[in-house]
Amino acid sequence: NTQHQPVSSFGRGRNFAAKGFQERNAVDGASTQSRGFKGFHGGFGQGAKDGQRDVPQSGAFRSRERGTLAAGAGFQERNAVDGASTQSRGFKGFHGGFGQGPKVTYVPPPPPDDEQAIFARYQTGMNFDKYDENVVEVSGLDPPAALMSFADTNICHTLTVNIAKAGYSKPTPVQKYSIPIILAGRDLMACAQTGSGKTAAFLVPVVAQMMRDGVTASSFKEQQEPECIITAPTRELVNQIFLEARKFVYGTCIRPVVIYGGTQTDYSVRQIKLGCNILCATPGRLLDIIGRGKIGLHNVKYLVLDEADRMLDMGFGADMRKLVSFPDMPEKDKRQTLMFSATFPEEVQRLAGEFLKTDFLFVVVGHVGGACSDVQQNILQVSQYFKRDKLIEILHSIGNERTLVFVDTKKKADFIACFLCQENIPATSIHGDREQREREIALQDFRSGKCPVLVATSVAARGLDIESVQHVINFDLPSTIEEYVHRIGRTGRCGNTGKAVGFFDNKSDGHLAQPLIKVLSDAQQEVPVWLTEVAFE
Repeated sequence: NTQHQPVSSFGRGRNFAAKGFQERNAVDGASTQSRGFKGFHGGFGQGAKDGQRDVPQSGAFRSRERGTLAAGAGFQERNAVDGASTQSRGFKGFHGGFGQGPKVTYVPPPPPDDEQAIFARYQTGMNFDKYDENVVEVSGLDPPAALMSFADTNICHTLTVNIAKAGYSKPTPVQKYSIPIILAGRDLMACAQTGSGKTAAFLVPVVAQMMRDGVTASSFKEQQEPECIITAPTRELVNQIFLEARKFVYGTCIRPVVIYGGTQTDYSVRQIKLGCNILCATPGRLLDIIGRGKIGLHNVKYLVLDEADRMLDMGFGADMRKLVSFPDMPEKDKRQTLMFSATFPEEVQRLAGEFLKTDFLFVVVGHVGGACSDVQQNILQVSQYFKRDKLIEILHSIGNERTLVFVDTKKKADFIACFLCQENIPATSIHGDREQREREIALQDFRSGKCPVLVATSVAARGLDIESVQHVINFDLPSTIEEYVHRIGRTGRCGNTGKAVGFFDNKSDGHLAQPLIKVLSDAQQEVPVWLTEVAFE
């Protein structure tokens, strides 16, 4: 097995990424420049044949032994899309500065329009009824009574039918409390565990009120005036919220639209011009479209921040302030603001006050920032240099079950995906430096089971709802405990069970020891003795 030597030693040294690159290219006797990313085109270690350079890839790291298509859209396609050869570019965008890149031309495929596809869903698990055991705390003045069933609300018939078609038979705790609060016109901050139905908790009452009050359908108006704006931190998540909104508005004149970065701006504009009542958007694209005068804000009645703690932190806080300070955005007293997340650190709870009316209600299901108890957590002590061996060992033991592997850098996501493919484990990767088309193909390959392993950075940590993800492996633990809770929440959703393994390296993860112990014990998980020792050293 000599041909594997260079690969199995990459990552052993301190400089994980660079070492792999140098060593590997030295072995092949080819410079990085002349090769782009080694062997993405036509299998590992072969390099692109000259006549092949512009053949579009169906998007894969090819596994050398089997020649199977094993992963998300490769580098070749990316460079073809960008109108530059691999040769002149090496690693995309490194040549000629960051972030300038050629104009984005990607137009995502339209979502399927038939009723069956719109209402596609997955099964609730055996622990679905256990959600009701969670203690729910509502703080604030005068909260309305909780809802016991979807039939209890006086929402219109069409919406009731859509709720049933979408597979919602009985409300989860976050839905029982949030729906009446939103229907009563109150502002809300809601914290509930991952996978427990937060999206429907805001969509159902917002759609119900829009149907009650009537909406202005005005296609082809130069400037659209949506009644509801929903914003979330990642492209994949806003798209998922949009697909969920389509279920609830089915058969009504309410038109949801989704816009996000990485796609052609003109495409976003065209979608909006066709009419827009509910706008699902990432912050950057939203501000861009408002700046172009394509969206008017004076009609906004509902502003929803999903993954609200992320939307208010360093990353997006400035964008959110900019959004609410546009002159035509109704003041907070004249709109309804709703915030949802599985984690709400105290400093974020304070920041949230700037956006919410003084009489807002705070709903907490279970513990603030608690992990879902349907996820079996296991923390292993693994030092940096043995992580890849441990990963292979675990992946071999679980076979073909869908597994999400989290790493700490974009480059490492690609390296680990390559490495797994060479080990005959079909894998793909998703991170912020991949083209949007590649991100979507990678997710599609993961959902379909074509690539049962998805290696990801934190871009996939929040909100993503992918059926039958049985395992989450934190190859690198995140820097905060909140991020950990979100990552492991990609499994064990909707009453299904899941498993999460974390590789704990004493050198880099010491700061997480104490918060991890709290998260483990709050979720009735076993706390390893060694972790307690590390925490109190």
